[in-house]
Amino acid sequence: MNRRHFLSLAAGCAAAWPSAARAVMRPPKLRRLRLANANTGETFEGTYRNDDGPIDRVMEELCVFLRDHHSGEETKMDVGVIDFLAHVLDAVGETSATILSAYRTAETNAMLARTTFGVAEHSQHILGRALDLRLDSKLPVAMNAARAMQIGGVGWYPHSDFIHIDTGPVRNWTLDETGLEGLLVFDGHRLRIAGRGLPLGGGVWKPLTVTERLDLQRRLARAEFLARSRFVSW
Repeated sequence: MNRRHFLSLAAGCAAAWPSAARAVMRPPKLRRLRLANANTGETFEGTYRNDDGPIDRVMEELCVFLRDHHSGEETKMDVGVIDFLAHVLDAVGETSATILSAYRTAETNAMLARTTFGVAEHSQHILGRALDLRLDSKLPVAMNAARAMQIGGVGWYPHSDFIHIDTGPVRNWTLDETGLEGLLVFDGHRLRIAGRGLPLGGGVWKPLTVTERLDLQRRLARAEFLARSRFVSW
């Protein structure tokens, strides 16, 4: 990472690193990570924890690396979610990961919730307690290992090829935009949402164009997600 750019962004980043992770696994005494940021192209490689705990200077650099790439704002990342990532990498014998999403401002999260499948309104990303990541291999194994640790939330997005980990309440979920055809039922007259008996578009049925069908699938996926996640935040 460009040192001048880092210093300008890291100014004011405090040295007290919170952790919401449960005391299920003892944090490693010495921990080194190698990460790539899919959105900025930046890389991080360094030891963020030693015998005395999290290393302030390196945690400040991580706080910049894991910033909201939409707004450029950063926050104090929860060291517990960094440890969670390190434990997952250890469990599957991987040495690096690609970060797809980390900290998000409330404004960025609201924008994504309106436009992207699977984004919760009250996300742990807003609190600096969540990471979306991809590995070069063994991603399903990593997902299972993360769930077995019972540290926090673990989301599995097989169609998009990434997992979500956070240090919020312990819970698991799987979301995949494929397979939504089963939500659509043609009764010979019109297209309906299965089990709802509600005509889509009203009037006489006519075949949907490819664009209309894709748009309908996105809207149905969003409605299904909101219904399932009404009382859950990640």
